[in-house]
Amino acid sequence: MMNEYKSVFFKYIKYTLYLLSLFFVGYAVTPYKAIFLGLALGTVFSFYNLWSMYSKIDRMGQAVIQQKRVKTLGSLSRLLFAGLAVLIAMKYPEHFHLLSVVVGLMSVYIIMLIDSLTQVTRTPKEKR
Repeated sequence: MMNEYKSVFFKYIKYTLYLLSLFFVGYAVTPYKAIFLGLALGTVFSFYNLWSMYSKIDRMGQAVIQQKRVKTLGSLSRLLFAGLAVLIAMKYPEHFHLLSVVVGLMSVYIIMLIDSLTQVTRTPKEKR
């Protein structure tokens, strides 16, 4: 089960890095530099939140296996990092578009949603 979770996690990393590279290409070739830089900033913080969530779930799985006490997933730290991204965008509005940062913060969740929807459409009804 954990190997399956790890492979899904690495698939999300790969998709997020593709998306980040797309944002940097958009930054380089379009006049919408603040928008693409905001998307990249939000995606970087979203990427950190994905890694943080994965590492905490991994530690939780190890604690369950070893029959130790299980700690919570710590949503507060992920919320604080999202707030930090918004504060950076508000501090430097000439470099980062605020709405783009917010959309970038949701980028990993959008990737997860799209991946889940494609898995559902690819999986035969008998296996669901």
